[in-house]
Amino acid sequence: MAFLQPQTPRQPIFRAPAIVLWLIGTLAAAHGLRMLVSDARAQDLVYAYGLVPARYSRAFLESHMADPGTALERAIPFVSYMGLHSDITHLVINCLWLLAFGPIVARRWGGVLFLVFFIVCGVAGAGAYLAVNWGSAVPVVGASGAISGLMAAAIRMMPPSTAPWMTAVSEQPLAPLFSRQILMFSAVWGVINFLAAMMDIGGDGQRGLIAWQAHLGGFVAGLLLCGVFDALRPRVVGAPLES
Repeated sequence: MAFLQPQTPRQPIFRAPAIVLWLIGTLAAAHGLRMLVSDARAQDLVYAYGLVPARYSRAFLESHMADPGTALERAIPFVSYMGLHSDITHLVINCLWLLAFGPIVARRWGGVLFLVFFIVCGVAGAGAYLAVNWGSAVPVVGASGAISGLMAAAIRMMPPSTAPWMTAVSEQPLAPLFSRQILMFSAVWGVINFLAAMMDIGGDGQRGLIAWQAHLGGFVAGLLLCGVFDALRPRVVGAPLES
């Protein structure tokens, strides 16, 4: 006689919210498609859709007799640069960081706010790179600035060490900007990026095409805008709080 075993619901391999996995898949697909074209065409895509500060410098354009393009063509790289990565290592590292911090933000805010916040932090990172490297012909690519913003938001959402361990992250108030955990993490992140700047990692256009300026710009935007986005998040009215 055979005995039927009670079936338990299947657990997903990844517990990350769908929007995070979708975003990782999109970044991977964009990189895969770029790898299918020739090296020359891939480089053209970097300069067309990566953020090149020289594209916004009138002096540079006039001296090189270059066409700045339409307003839309100059605006698109502020977003499209996030979908380009210099190599598979760059992509994998960014996706791992996204998988580490993205779910915390996505679970609290939902997919739409998460994605908008990601883009806004990425644009802020691009703006920081542009401001520091005005007129440079070296492009910046990658989602590191946007992910740095998610990292900052996730740190503000993490419960303090004094909170009950059973309390959900989504029920915690945001950590104040000048709380110990925010100041300590910001200092560590600042030192890491300072060392990156001293070693010129990603700043010479040869070793990575990423920039520490974008990291810091996205991080600061994430810290400052987290409260604004948190006020817009959907809330369950009358939901009991765990004690």
